[in-house]
Amino acid sequence: MNTEATHQPADPIALTDALGSFDALWSPRIVTRVNDYDVRVAKVAGEHIWHVHADTDEFFQVIDGELTIGLREEGGERSVVLPAGSVFVVPRGTEHRPSSAHGASILLFEPTGTSTVGDRHDPVPAHVDATTGHQL
Repeated sequence: MNTEATHQPADPIALTDALGSFDALWSPRIVTRVNDYDVRVAKVAGEHIWHVHADTDEFFQVIDGELTIGLREEGGERSVVLPAGSVFVVPRGTEHRPSSAHGASILLFEPTGTSTVGDRHDPVPAHVDATTGHQL
């Protein structure tokens, strides 16, 4: 068994400290794991890309700032605005694009190994890190 992948911190983790440990945008850091799920934090600004997670929902919590999530659904496109303290779940199979006009810090909860650009996506620009998360 790979103990590094399942190792849990011995002490509480301050999300502000975790967020203060890196500067990269759209490049989530794995804070801890819960069963087979990563708890990730990320700094975001500008637009991500339209993408889909075919087999998993994606949980967003805004820690600081404001996040907008564009959604492409059967009835057309709509946007959901999440101020600080808000949570939202994008259902599996829903094409979506997170963005933040002025920058935000977010917490994500998703299965370990989930790609930040989903299973299907637009071309990935240089400012978006296509990753399954980086260790803090």
